[in-house]
Amino acid sequence: MLLSLVVHTYSLRYWFPATIMLGTAPAYLLSWGVWRLLSTVLPARVYHILDDRLYCIYQSMVLFFFENYTGVEIIVYGDIPKTKENVIYLSNHQCTVDWIIADMLAIRQSAIGHIRYVLKDGLKWLPLYGWYFSQHGGIYVKRSSRFNEKAMTKKLQRQTRAGAPMYLVIFPEGTRYNPELRSVITDSQAFAQKAGLAVLKHTLTPRMKASRVALEAMQDHLDAVYDITVAYEGTCNNNSHRKPAPSMPEFLCKECPRVHIHFERVDIKEIPLEPMLFRKWLHQRFELKDRLLTDFYESEDADRLCRFPGEGRLSPLSLSKTLPSLMILGALTLPLVLTEGGRRVYVRTWVYGTLLGWLWVNVFP
Repeated sequence: MLLSLVVHTYSLRYWFPATIMLGTAPAYLLSWGVWRLLSTVLPARVYHILDDRLYCIYQSMVLFFFENYTGVEIIVYGDIPKTKENVIYLSNHQCTVDWIIADMLAIRQSAIGHIRYVLKDGLKWLPLYGWYFSQHGGIYVKRSSRFNEKAMTKKLQRQTRAGAPMYLVIFPEGTRYNPELRSVITDSQAFAQKAGLAVLKHTLTPRMKASRVALEAMQDHLDAVYDITVAYEGTCNNNSHRKPAPSMPEFLCKECPRVHIHFERVDIKEIPLEPMLFRKWLHQRFELKDRLLTDFYESEDADRLCRFPGEGRLSPLSLSKTLPSLMILGALTLPLVLTEGGRRVYVRTWVYGTLLGWLWVNVFP
């Protein structure tokens, strides 16, 4: 009986925030849909201003759970600019929480509404979200020979011409690094060796296509590249063997006490656009990440283990940044779920919104 209660309490740590984050989606999409219709007669720049504000509200609510609710400590190494910039965010990729880390940094610049993602193509099938991410400026890409460079360039240039602020999140590895999936790591290392590149141990070999296309398409619109290296405390054990990064449920269940984020800003003028030079530049950035992560996981110095070099500063997130968004979305959702007519609209939004969204992202990629 006691064990059952413990298991039930543990599961509620995840299901409570997950239910609220998913449960508020229809109300959010309906609010956004009203604005989308009203804005059809307005300049695109005006549409983006309120779209970014609405997105800020939803993602701030998400961060209430991933930061304030979990109590995770965010340790930042490096100086995050205080002013908003148009940037490409390049990071190592280990788990689904990596997407939330981008939100964590952006909200500290008051730029969370400007986030757009480069996503793998399969994510467009997510109910409601798959379609909305595309509407918010997200770009779905296929790997290798199926990568559509022209479509990505066209969408990015359309947004920059409209003056949309840009915080474009890209994970150049293309898939997640999991130390237990040895075949993925071995294949990645073999690819690097064949291409004459340095073999990496704690990241996968970065692929350059999406990053280079983004830089080339938006070079006159961008200020910098944010080079981010993330490590989750709890993935380093006493034997210096790296463990898998936490999943979203594990993170929400408070199994990650700290996240270490190494931040480096690279001015856009310092980055070469010629394909071979850019490939070399990007790989060198991942070599630096690999050295940082090697120190984090394997340092023989106990003071350097499970931390990055330099001064790490605790960066707490105030409730005033997240709680109001939770209350706004709650106030929009309750009338839908507490009334008979509202529940019909709620269910239909999930069903028809998902089906129409799937149709839209496949007809208008």
